[in-house]
Formats: sequence, structure tokens, C-alpha cells
Amino acid sequence: MIGKVVQRREERTAAIVAAAWGLARAHGVGALSLHALAREVGVRQPSLYVYFDSKHALYDAMFADGNRQLIARLDALDLPTDPRAAVKTFMQAFVSFAVEDPERSTLLFQRPIPGFEPSPASYELAQSVLDRAIELLRAAGVESADDVDCFVAMVAGLIDAQISNDPGGDRWTHHLDRLTDLYLDDANRRRRDR
Repeated sequence: MIGKVVQRREERTAAIVAAAWGLARAHGVGALSLHALAREVGVRQPSLYVYFDSKHALYDAMFADGNRQLIARLDALDLPTDPRAAVKTFMQAFVSFAVEDPERSTLLFQRPIPGFEPSPASYELAQSVLDRAIELLRAAGVESADDVDCFVAMVAGLIDAQISNDPGGDRWTHHLDRLTDLYLDDANRRRRDR
């Protein structure tokens, strides 16, 4: 009996989070309204507090959900054994995930909500994605934390340029493999010169 109650609560929570993503896509993640969300899921607004004790708790659930979606996408990859090709495959999946849903990308990779910080448990999901990227970059010869930071900034800029200037297109994202090669070549040259 308790298991069924827990399962129903988890299913209801997932449905609320899915509805919140739908509203975020329609109106912007920063404009998400608990009143509109309650209407969308067919409850009164105070009933949402049974599932989320605050709007930030809802954002935290969305942040965790988005990162679980990203992890599932990355888990499905068949990474090549060549380190450089593995970085490219991983980053292509990451960038595709980011640009296909700008509102999800905004919540996961920017800080659009004043005062919102992901909980440690939710942030751990995001950190696991970064850790996987770092592991692949290290295998491809990127050893310095500064080099990793620069690579992350380069990819973030590419994503932002794509979402901002050519939504639904590939004007910037089609350069990802080229930029990865340029970056890895430079990082490896500088490592050899040290």
C-alpha cells in the first residue's frame, strides 16, 4: 500500500514537472507562474505545495529532471575508442540537447531565476555531466583545469550564439567539430611546449 502511494506521488510530481516545462516553453522559464501551473494540472494553487514547498523547489525539480534527461541522452551514446572522436560525439550530443529546447537550456546552463540555486542533489547530476566531459577531454590531452574551463566557455558560447541568432538552425553548431579540433590541437601543442 505504501509503495503505491509513493508511486502515485512520484507520478503526480513528474506530471507537474512536465506541465511546468510546457509552460516554460510557452512563456519563458522566468515567467513560470504557479497559478498557471495549478490551472494546467487541474488543481488549486495551494495544492502544489503538497509537492513543492516553494517555487524554487519546483525549479529545483525541473533542474534535476532536465539533467536526468541529458544524462539519459549521453548514456545512450556509443562513444568511439579514439579520444578525439569520443569528445566530438559527446559534445555533439550535448550541444544538440542544449539547442533543441532553449528554455530547458536556460535553466540548466544559465542562472535566469534570481535567488535560485540548485540543491546539492540536483547539482550533483549536473556535475556528473561535467565530470564525464572532463574525463573525455583529459583522454584527448586536455590536462589543465584552465583549458577545461576555456573549452566549456567555447561550447557555451556556441550554444548561446545558436539559440540567440538561428533558433532551429545550425549556423553555429555545425562548427562544433572544427572548433573542437582547433581547441584540442592548441591545448596539446601548449602541453608539449611546457
